[in-house]
Amino acid sequence: MNNTSNIKRSLQIEYLSTIWMAFEFVVGFTSGIKAGSILLIAFGLDSFLEIISGSTLIWRLKKEFNHAPEKEIAQAEKKSSFIVGIILLLLSVYVIAVSVFNLATHQSAESSLSGILIAIASVILMPIFTFKKRSLGKIIKSDALIEDGMCNITCAYMAGTVLLGAILTALFNLWWVDSIAALILVYFIASEGIESLQNGLKKAE
Repeated sequence: MNNTSNIKRSLQIEYLSTIWMAFEFVVGFTSGIKAGSILLIAFGLDSFLEIISGSTLIWRLKKEFNHAPEKEIAQAEKKSSFIVGIILLLLSVYVIAVSVFNLATHQSAESSLSGILIAIASVILMPIFTFKKRSLGKIIKSDALIEDGMCNITCAYMAGTVLLGAILTALFNLWWVDSIAALILVYFIASEGIESLQNGLKKAE
């Protein structure tokens, strides 16, 4: 399979994941507002940030698909890595803020049927998107595409905390589980974000 075909496949997976993120944002955010669930609202905001990340990757991949000059592609790759890094660090801030608030106020992981359903779908779909993006990113040598896959796995983890928190709270009244798990996740999100940011800055040198 030639590189053009791989670029086309990369674009297709980015389009699919970005469209899903838009749907996830609408359902997650509105469900969170209706249920008064801060975790679901944060889940929706996470999806919004991933729309920005995905759109940036589409812009970068289109340049290579349209056979833009190597220098222009390299600049797009740099900007994409930089933006993805910023996105991951913003996600870290969101997770910390929501978790600390929940722990301070003993806020349980409230939810709704629509919120639970979208979270289940995300737990299933996001690892698939991550695997494909990382695989294609290695083939076309795009660090930005690989790093964008981390945004998707972060989404899957957040969806998992929504479900886990709802289940454990309902069964054992362990209201703090989702917040503690989310805080542990911050280390991995921030590490990927810093690495992505550094990659973008190195390419600028």
